[in-house]
Amino acid sequence: MNKCFIPESFEPPVSHVTEHFHFRVLDTRVAEPDYEAVMSSQQSLQGIFGPEFDWPRADMTLEESTRSLKVHRHEFDSRAAFAYSIFDCMLSRCLGSVYIDPSRSPRYDCEVYLWIRADSQELDEVLYLSVQSWLQASWPFNNVVFPGRTMSWQDWALEIRKHDS
Repeated sequence: MNKCFIPESFEPPVSHVTEHFHFRVLDTRVAEPDYEAVMSSQQSLQGIFGPEFDWPRADMTLEESTRSLKVHRHEFDSRAAFAYSIFDCMLSRCLGSVYIDPSRSPRYDCEVYLWIRADSQELDEVLYLSVQSWLQASWPFNNVVFPGRTMSWQDWALEIRKHDS
């Protein structure tokens, strides 16, 4: 990647509150509620990052999940990628996550992945629209892709291959 993911002067938000959600940086402070949300939604999360990714594994432990949260926090602090845990407005229940990553295609500023727990699927479209609005209003991106949502996985794989050289 030749371009900076975000401008040096941009301060990524550490939280975001909407009518339905409270976003906060995904890190070890949310390890247990995040793990519960992930493991209760295992089947619906398969392929959330693409058909080739086997996440979450059925035998994933809280310790393994916590290690991945440390990686997400390190990426956030180093401005390499930005992951947020999504809670309800009362901050009593983890509902899912949002991941804002540098794009693997020069046609896009970032690629975004999101998920909502299996028992809250009625909020999936609300979360998607909330994230779109937030990115447009608060982030320095002009062209965002949601692989698997705004572009099929097959087309995304072709897009990435087209620019791999």
